[in-house]
Amino acid sequence: MHNWRLCLEKILLQCILQSRTLSGADAINALRPFYFAVHPDFFGQHPKEREVNENSLKRLNGYLENLQKPGFRSFKPTQLTFYVREREPNSSNVQESFSASGFRAVSFTLHTRDLLSTVLDILNSCSLSTEHIRSLNVNAQPHKEAKSTLNRPIKWDKTYYSFTGFKDPEEELEQAQRVETTLISWLDDNEASAVKKLKKSLPLRKELERLKFELSHQLQLSDIRWQRSWGIAHRCSQLHSLGRLVQQRPEVLKNVKGRTVVFTDRSGMSAAGHIMLGTMDVHHHWTKIFERLPNYYKLQKRLLLLEDRISQLLGGIQVIYIEELQPLLTLEEYYETLDSFYNKLRDSRLPFHPRSLRGLQMILESDRYAPSLHEFGHFTIPTVCDPATLQWFIFAKAQEARENLKRKEEMMITEKELIDTSTERFSLDRLYKEPSVSSAQMIDCCKRLLEESLPYLQGMHLCISHFYSVLQDGDLCIPWNWKN
Repeated sequence: MHNWRLCLEKILLQCILQSRTLSGADAINALRPFYFAVHPDFFGQHPKEREVNENSLKRLNGYLENLQKPGFRSFKPTQLTFYVREREPNSSNVQESFSASGFRAVSFTLHTRDLLSTVLDILNSCSLSTEHIRSLNVNAQPHKEAKSTLNRPIKWDKTYYSFTGFKDPEEELEQAQRVETTLISWLDDNEASAVKKLKKSLPLRKELERLKFELSHQLQLSDIRWQRSWGIAHRCSQLHSLGRLVQQRPEVLKNVKGRTVVFTDRSGMSAAGHIMLGTMDVHHHWTKIFERLPNYYKLQKRLLLLEDRISQLLGGIQVIYIEELQPLLTLEEYYETLDSFYNKLRDSRLPFHPRSLRGLQMILESDRYAPSLHEFGHFTIPTVCDPATLQWFIFAKAQEARENLKRKEEMMITEKELIDTSTERFSLDRLYKEPSVSSAQMIDCCKRLLEESLPYLQGMHLCISHFYSVLQDGDLCIPWNWKN
């Protein structure tokens, strides 16, 4: 009798739950504050944070799409990490920290089975208001009793699951949290999906290579790159657009020989000297950039001269700009940063012996306050660093910096050898890593991969990342610290 009462209560509560729903369109509207806080387009000058948010959004969208599929039954808790722009205190029970750029990092696990609960979980985890959800088209029971029931977690007696044969969701969640995903099990579950997507993308991949080769040859470019991980179709569209400009206005592209073109979020010339084409800009904007190239080249010469002057004031240390590690800056922005730093150094007259620091390297960053030494051997110097502090730090760390630089060269060689060996061993079509994965992490990952037998990887594109994912074009992403 007790079990039948539980079954009846279960059916009644399911009816109540079904009357309180959220449509896919409403879910998008409800998540607008969240998208505004984490959207990668707002992190243009912070490549690490942008990349994390970009990848997490892809996984979140997949989770939301699955929830809307008819008859969806799969239940796999999904852990996500986002960098949030605002810096408000968080009262929720989520893991939270701050990046070097000052953004709040929020990590949370989704394990809800309906859109409304998922949306509320996301907003609460990021300390965002949920008041606006009341204005959406959410069908809720008018009775207070029903509302109070729904706001409480539904806990069923264990005998209900024993009698009906249904799975206990709490038990499933606890088991999922206890058991970490292993590389083999994940490949087992996702190989078929990746192969299907990869086969579908092959014609577009060939088209992309053809377009890239033809444009590079026609314009005599050094390279064509993409700042963000856009899909193959998106990249082809961008190359087609550039190709049309070449046909319509060939005279404006006469000064691009030997340069690298980068499709990114804004147009101009980067601090590294690459031609940036904003993907949201029209041909008119691109044309203006190509017409300004002679002026950009003059500014670049002045910038190199400024780097040399800073180097002379600091005992011969080389000033460099590292795309993978530094914020994306335009040539103008970087020149202003160097000029400000140079004027401060010149006025302080630091007593560095000429050429005493030759062979060492440094980068400048405007969002730091204390100098540091990177594992690759270069100094990271804040533009606001006190000259006396700067002098003491460089002298104290000079020998360690030289050792790190030597170790970096050895590490880069080892990394390349392991990538080549792994690619050949597993018959991969491509093996690469995300910029946020360090050489040390890549080396560790490849060494452990080579100890495994992984027939699943034959002919695949494998990306070493920080999480598991199948990209839209069939690339397999695995975390560098995968579990066996």
